[in-house]
Amino acid sequence: MIFSESRRFVFFAIPKTGTHAVREVLRQHLQAGDWEQQVRYGQQLSPLADIAAINHGHVSVQQLSAVVPREVLAGLFKFAVVRHPFERFVSGCAFLARTDPSYEQDPTTWMKRALERPRFRQRVLIATQYSLLAHPSGELGVDFVGRYESLQASFDSVCDQLSLPRTVLPFKNTSSHRSYEDVLDGPLRAQLEERYAQDFSVFHYHP
Repeated sequence: MIFSESRRFVFFAIPKTGTHAVREVLRQHLQAGDWEQQVRYGQQLSPLADIAAINHGHVSVQQLSAVVPREVLAGLFKFAVVRHPFERFVSGCAFLARTDPSYEQDPTTWMKRALERPRFRQRVLIATQYSLLAHPSGELGVDFVGRYESLQASFDSVCDQLSLPRTVLPFKNTSSHRSYEDVLDGPLRAQLEERYAQDFSVFHYHP
């Protein structure tokens, strides 16, 4: 997450959607009083104790709304990037299993077994994108939702909105993995389609 009062925006960083590339460009424009929460590349924690205690950079709309007054958030441009749920799930699993040779040997079985573990199902890395961006009422808490599949164009729109110069995004923290078409069998696809039903519906993706 990046919270910038000087530039009047909040960037909600959904895991595995190109967030580190976006952060790298945006942080060049931050000023005193702005803050970033992320722990992947040099730990940076929010000055807000409740946010810092989350101890990762993927702060949700609900978590931020609990500690920042509604009238403050209302005056900021809030945005995020989303990704096809199947592709994002596979990317997240490949990242989590990057030191586990059993994933490369049989990623389908690895993912099925992982989904059986409660701790894995609770990881923010595979949380639904909708749950990270929605208020308890169900209303999305962002003004703009970009798409990973057209990340540069989405980021250009953000830059235009914030009166920032358009900048080519760098490649950052990318994970090498096979396409979801190659590793999701029928039962696993059905399980993930149910898990990410709101993502498919709200963000207009197709299983």
